[in-house]
Amino acid sequence: MKISKNLDLLVLVGLALFNSVAFSQVPERTIEEIKVEAQARAERGAYPLGGLDPSDVREALSLIKTRDRDEWAKGWGTVAGRYMAAAENAKTPAEASAAYKRAWRLYYFAQWPVPASAGKKEAYAKGIDAYLKYAKAFDPPLEVVNIPFEGTKIVGYLRLPKAGKQPVPLALAISGLDSRKETVAETYEALLKHNIAFFAVDSPGTGQAPLKVSPTAERMFSAILDYLEKRPEIDKTRIFTHGVSFGGYWAAKIAITEQKRLLGAVVQSPPVDVFFTEKFLREGTLGNREYLFDLAPAFMNVIEGANSIDDLARLLPEMSLAKLSLLNKPSAPTLIVGGAKDTQVPMSDLDLLLRSGNTPKEAWINPIGGHLGREARGWTDPVIFSKVILPWELRLVQQSYK
Repeated sequence: MKISKNLDLLVLVGLALFNSVAFSQVPERTIEEIKVEAQARAERGAYPLGGLDPSDVREALSLIKTRDRDEWAKGWGTVAGRYMAAAENAKTPAEASAAYKRAWRLYYFAQWPVPASAGKKEAYAKGIDAYLKYAKAFDPPLEVVNIPFEGTKIVGYLRLPKAGKQPVPLALAISGLDSRKETVAETYEALLKHNIAFFAVDSPGTGQAPLKVSPTAERMFSAILDYLEKRPEIDKTRIFTHGVSFGGYWAAKIAITEQKRLLGAVVQSPPVDVFFTEKFLREGTLGNREYLFDLAPAFMNVIEGANSIDDLARLLPEMSLAKLSLLNKPSAPTLIVGGAKDTQVPMSDLDLLLRSGNTPKEAWINPIGGHLGREARGWTDPVIFSKVILPWELRLVQQSYK
């Protein structure tokens, strides 16, 4: 087992101690509880409200009285619409870009966690429009890529570093259950100054993905790799991937199935095996309080053939990497990131992935962290990315040249 010496607070603790974490089902938050918790998270910049202005959050929440999905979307959309109008009447491109960015963030949360109603679908579409208008100011520019796929298309965002040494390495950045390629693209902008490109894409069942979650949905990523390898600006020998949460599942899977085409993989709190059991679904997923609300309904929205909890209980076990007999196969070099107190993905899944196969892996485990390694005392998503994930990825690329 290889442990990085370059990551701050690298903690590889007795992972097996967490294998039997007990979970108990609790009821979903009421709308008043959601409002209190959402405002508190906005005040401290915590997920999923990072990047939102607390005053905008307060205004939107004041317009929402029930858990009705369309009412939720309307409340956030009302505040977002004001910023869209401000952008269109802005006196300078910089003012317009800033307003479009705030509108996009609000529309994103209007459709959160998934666009599972008419109002949320409308908010999602408006969010993409706001983001692309905001992105017009990007330098280097953002390219919207449409890859033909099984009679439809895969939509992704490609950003290449400014003109310099080419071809360049690339990060294939995969969104999670409720993140989107737009939020992932915001994070991966940090790579551009290191002469590394990125391709941001919605994971199966989310955003503009062309197919829902199934045991074979990783074929979508194979098609993306096929496309990227044909781009002359990209060094096809130096493509790596990063997936968050359920996106981490796909990153872990293609690190195995596409091992020969990937330089490495970062998998952040990836579901692997126990997560997909009926026991964990009923005791760990339903009513999960680490998640703001509607974790199980969100999964029903993204998994092919799932219309009820019983459907999830029947379909989820087929996704297990252990059941698919993948864990003992070779994989690309992998960094596993997570929190020992994660209630959304059991710590035993990270332990299993770490101990499986014959390829050395590295791990950064926050012993007091929750999902993705987050915790309130400073380890937010941006901090984990900048202090843990980005340094590992840069080292991965640098070592590939030696």
